[in-house]
Amino acid sequence: MLLSSLGTSIANVGLPSLAQAFNASFQQVQWVVLAYLLAITTLIVSAGRLGDIMGRKRLLLAGILLFTLASALCGAAPALWLLIAARAVQGLGAAIMMALSMAFVSGIVPKARTGSAMGLLGTMSAMGTALGPSLGGLLIAGPGWRAIFFVNIPLGLVAFLLAYRCLPVDRPQPKTGKAGFDPAGTLLLALTLAAYALAVTLGRGSFGALNMALLLAAFVGAGLFVLAEARAASPLIRLAMFRDPALSASLAMSALVSTVMMATLVVGPFYLSRALGFDAATVGFALSVGPLAAALTGVPAGRMADRFGAQRMTLAGLVGVAAGCLVLASMPASFGLFGYIAPMVVITVGYALFMTANNTAVMADVGADRRGVISGMLSLSRNLGLITGASVMGAVFALASKAADIATARPEAVAAGMRVTFAVAAVLIVAALAIAVAGRALARRNSISEAAS
Repeated sequence: MLLSSLGTSIANVGLPSLAQAFNASFQQVQWVVLAYLLAITTLIVSAGRLGDIMGRKRLLLAGILLFTLASALCGAAPALWLLIAARAVQGLGAAIMMALSMAFVSGIVPKARTGSAMGLLGTMSAMGTALGPSLGGLLIAGPGWRAIFFVNIPLGLVAFLLAYRCLPVDRPQPKTGKAGFDPAGTLLLALTLAAYALAVTLGRGSFGALNMALLLAAFVGAGLFVLAEARAASPLIRLAMFRDPALSASLAMSALVSTVMMATLVVGPFYLSRALGFDAATVGFALSVGPLAAALTGVPAGRMADRFGAQRMTLAGLVGVAAGCLVLASMPASFGLFGYIAPMVVITVGYALFMTANNTAVMADVGADRRGVISGMLSLSRNLGLITGASVMGAVFALASKAADIATARPEAVAAGMRVTFAVAAVLIVAALAIAVAGRALARRNSISEAAS
């Protein structure tokens, strides 16, 4: 989990160096990040399903090895197109690691400690996100941009050895082994997710004919996928699982909260530099406080989920995120750095509590033959929220600032844009709270009716 999140954040800081090294535009080098995210988004559910069929340990070892070899290829790439292709392969390895790391928890940790284990995974993810910019900056200033990819080689080898020696061998259930894979559903889902991801990321905030065509293709692809899964003998995703109100609510809440969290990454750098006038070092410090708070919160949040119940802690986390967003939406710029950092800590602590409790609630009772695919769907909902947030919340920020270019906008315009963006974010979290309450009530009603029958 640490490796896959580090692979996401460490490349962002290297984009200016890559543009200079390959004499390429920002739009071209942006594909170094986009290819990685697209590969994870399109393949993570299929990776989880494949782990359920062929054995999770075997596939996890292959994923770690693939990630490590692709990292070496990234660092040695002589051309930008080869670097982008290697990053896509690296993303495939990361998708396997993200899906199966969470799936293993349900099998190797007692149910009473599932929350603590999920909290530890959340801590590792937050540490990777927080470590990426600072470690990447040091490596670029020293050995150069290639080192931000080569650093994954020793880390990947250590992860491979630990997984090989410490994780138990899991054998597919007889029923799962006979079920086989769903190539048609896998291909349709991958194409649908790729079309959606491209629709909301291409154009850097503008929404033109190409974006509309890709969004339409994603809509058609989703319909074809549903038809294919309804007819498949061994579907990638069993559509009946969406009749479970708790699972559907958890996936929807995860997507909404991740959309809001991306707003902090989109808005934060511009607000701190343009509205508050801080230098790059101060901006970097302020942006690292959130992931650091999330990293410190992960394990305690897991213990709280085990002690007080995952559903209760899910609601508490959502309330925390909503409170932080409301404070930022009403915060005058005169409060300075503390006025930004304090509510941001509240938001990220609430986020860590929500994600840990939400993942625990979903994974605690999942059958052994579905752990991989359910884990993949949780990660997919988070990734879809992140890429949607990058586009939607970025567009809200730009429109609210009333500036053609945010990078040159007036400080008061940027501050106004920040407040409107977090007001919209608060509305989204209130919607997530409504889903949580409704899903909990529906699940309780279903359990009562099942007990009565």
